[in-house]
Formats: sequence, structure tokens, C-alpha cells
Amino acid sequence: MRAQLLLSAVAALAITSANAADLAKGKKAPPAPVVVSPWDYTVGAGLTSNYIFRGISQSDNGAGVNANAELRYTFSDTFAGYIGAAGSSIKLTNQQSSPTMELDAIGGVRATLGAFTVDVGAIGYIYPNTTKGVIFVTNPTWYEGYVKTSYAVNENITLGVNGFFTPSYLDTSANGQYVSGTFAWKLPMDFAISGELGRQFLGKTDAVHAPYSGRTSLPDYTYWNVGASYSYKIATLDLRYHDTTLNKNKCSDITGPTNGVFSGSSIQSKYCGAAFVGTLSFALTAKDIK
Repeated sequence: MRAQLLLSAVAALAITSANAADLAKGKKAPPAPVVVSPWDYTVGAGLTSNYIFRGISQSDNGAGVNANAELRYTFSDTFAGYIGAAGSSIKLTNQQSSPTMELDAIGGVRATLGAFTVDVGAIGYIYPNTTKGVIFVTNPTWYEGYVKTSYAVNENITLGVNGFFTPSYLDTSANGQYVSGTFAWKLPMDFAISGELGRQFLGKTDAVHAPYSGRTSLPDYTYWNVGASYSYKIATLDLRYHDTTLNKNKCSDITGPTNGVFSGSSIQSKYCGAAFVGTLSFALTAKDIK
């Protein structure tokens, strides 16, 4: 019995000593939680050999520069909001009265559901310091609403379907709808190929914007592009082929709004032809600066 009591006392002393040692060491504080800011941004700039918008040159088939910025706020794992602006050098006509800058203002909400993304927003195309007169009847500033969707088939292939809608294309009172499908395929060694096939639907202008022929129906047309790109860190070099179903006469009906003249087939425009375009762009995000 005395032996058992002695063993119990020794064991109790050992346990007490061990606990005292643990207390002396103290427990390590848990690691601080990683705080991820809901704010993010992208800033970028670029140089292109020809600024083309849906198959139509906005730079008189010449080179152009641009800059852009976007600020994003993540509400949850699903929803994010964004606002942005972009500026591009332009030349909508070979006349001296052409505006020299296009300023785009954009805002919207993006929802991500697994591999599926939906983007809903609006964009305004603003042309500061446009001279009104013979060439430009009014300032061609206009805006569109859009719905853009994309689906990531896998980590390399993404498909998209887009729709844009405006009540007054180039402020001509002609309504417009543009629908398109896109694809992007990431290749090894930071190469990629991508393309777009779209259809532009346009309505009728009013008499103010078509002074020589009354209400004029603007032609619908198909537009496509395909190209390859290579990215290195924050820089991307893109080589792309653009074309439309517009001939030179029909092209003049659309480019006419910027010149203030709707004269049907009597004017031939060079702005809608096939073109190979090279673009060097730079994009910087918040994580690139950290």
C-alpha cells in the first residue's frame, strides 16, 4: 500500500511539473488572418497600327495610341462592380475638323458563377472639342448598354457571347444592336489565339443627320477578326486580321454620320476594308506593384 501511494505521488508530481513547464513556455499566438482588400485596379496603355472599331477604322487607317484605367470593388465571391475610362487618338475623317480624341466612360457589374461569367453595364463614347458644321452636323457622342457572357471550357479555352444596344448610333437617331461570339485559346509559352464573329444591325437616321436624302437606312453588316498574341510580364503583342461584308459604297453610309453627309453610293469610303493590325499593349494590376 505504501508503495502504491509513493508511486501515485511521484506520478502526480511529474504531471504537475509537466503542466508547469508548458505554462512557462506559453502558447504561440495564432497567425493573423490574411486581409484581402475588396478593391483592385488595372491601368494600361497601347500603340496600334490602326484603331478599328467593329471593322471600321477610327484613325483614318493610321496609327493610334490609347490609355485606360479600371477600378473594381468585390462585393462577394459572386459579384463585383467596376468603373473605368479609356482615351484613344482618332481621326474620323481626313478633314481638319475631325476630333482628335475619343474618351470612353464605362461602368457595370460582373457576376461569376463557377466557370460562367455575366457582365452587365454601359459605355459612353465621347468626342471632346468636335467642331460642328459642314463635316459634323452634331457631336457624335453616343452610348451603349451591354450584356457580355463567357464560359471557361477549361483553363485554356474560353467562349463568349455578347450583345450591345444603343438608341442612337453615333448620335444619328438610328438604333443599333451588335451581337457577337468570341473565343480565346491559351497556348504554351504565353502565346494565344483569339477571334470574334459579329453582326451589326442599324436602323434609320433622322432628317437632321441625313440632310440630302431624308431618312436614311444604315446598312447591316457582318464583322470578324482573328489573331495571335504573345504576352511577356505586363506587355502583350497582338497581330490581327479584321474584315467586314461592307463594300466601299455601303461603308460610306455608315462613316457618313461622322462627316455629316449621307449620300448613298455616291461616296466611297476606305474605312471598312480588310486590314492587318499590330498592337502593343501594357497592363498593370495591383498585384504587379506589390
